[in-house]
Amino acid sequence: QMQLVESGGGSVQVGGSLRLSCAASGRTFRMYTMGWFRQAPGKERRFVAGITWSAGSTAGSTDYADSVKGRFSISRDNAKNTVYLQMNSLEPEDTAVYYCAARLGPAVVVGIGSWDYWGQGTQVTVSS
Repeated sequence: QMQLVESGGGSVQVGGSLRLSCAASGRTFRMYTMGWFRQAPGKERRFVAGITWSAGSTAGSTDYADSVKGRFSISRDNAKNTVYLQMNSLEPEDTAVYYCAARLGPAVVVGIGSWDYWGQGTQVTVSS
């Protein structure tokens, strides 16, 4: 069993930045592929970014939704059992609840049904 707790959400103006964090329980964090999803009001939960499991100093492979490429960056710190989402050049369309997710598999997948554990979500609001 793994528990995920997100933090770092908030309100920011257009063009601003936020860094989300997701702290995971358990000693096998490095074996999990981690991801970020978001859900805007009235819309489906959608994939944002993912990073594969990694061993030692290996960073893990990353993948991004087209809408965030070049603006968002996902990273992980296995020593701290934490995954991050650095969000730059934020736009009003980025407003959503952001969820951290984990799956015990080698690859990043975009379908929400393929992820095993979810956090409770953190709100990000971008205003113009």
